[in-house]
Amino acid sequence: MSTQTDLYPSRDIEKPLLIERQDPVLYNKSGLGPISDTLLRQYERDGYLLLPEVFSRSEVNGFLAELERMQQDQALLASEAAITEPASNALRSVFQIHRNNTLFSQVAADRRIADIARFILDDEVYIHQSRLNFKPGFTGKEFYWHSDFETWHAEDGMPRMRALSASILLTDNSEFNGALMVMPGSQREFIGCVGKTPEDYYRDSLKAQTIGTPDSETLTRFQHRYGLRSTAAKAGSVLLFDCNLMHGSNSNISASPRSNLFFVYNAVSNRVVAPFNGNKPRPEFLATRETFAPLLSPEPHKKAG
Repeated sequence: MSTQTDLYPSRDIEKPLLIERQDPVLYNKSGLGPISDTLLRQYERDGYLLLPEVFSRSEVNGFLAELERMQQDQALLASEAAITEPASNALRSVFQIHRNNTLFSQVAADRRIADIARFILDDEVYIHQSRLNFKPGFTGKEFYWHSDFETWHAEDGMPRMRALSASILLTDNSEFNGALMVMPGSQREFIGCVGKTPEDYYRDSLKAQTIGTPDSETLTRFQHRYGLRSTAAKAGSVLLFDCNLMHGSNSNISASPRSNLFFVYNAVSNRVVAPFNGNKPRPEFLATRETFAPLLSPEPHKKAG
């Protein structure tokens, strides 16, 4: 168990807790970032930012070609890093792509994303987790409402809210094929969830999470307080969102698949410790611990926004 003070208790509690956020959302307030101050303030207020078509059609086509190659890689599909849908053999996620794939390692370090993460978190960063998320047509299941930080804190030992996610849209994400839904502003409150974490729970939660998800009463209050918003956008767009933003997505019963690249940037000063609640650490492919290394920067890109 971590010896650090647990500012955000969850799971080993008898009833749900609402805790006011103890950490900034925007750590660097100088206004001298790689995107406009207007966009940075929007991120601070809403907990997310949607940047349209950051990556070109040609770049996206290259990502999709690599994705198709990975889907034919039998060794990869047989590995623990490949997760299938709960009721089928359809691929749901592939993890640790920043270490196991040369192209996606380069994308993780791309300064169009990484520089924004460095500025918002006001620190050097490393990749805590990376993955490809698939939501195939007709069979892609939902991701229930959750705060990523709740899992990273309780199961991985991430001490503070000094991390953000970048989702790169590889296909058009629409209201019909399961675009992410968010509760803007919800990053300002942490929901402590009831339910002890079973051993090796990640094997079940990656298919369908039931522990570490908020109760219906608290979610109802959150929806009334913060509202719902879709993050539907064109392929090549980038969705940045705070680690504690409440989000989820519907199942995909349309014919159009939804595929996204996903990188979690954590501040170097916020690297994981022993998991809170005395949990056994999740495997390295889910949470960088043993292979920790700050992200190196390639050549810069032009300022956006």
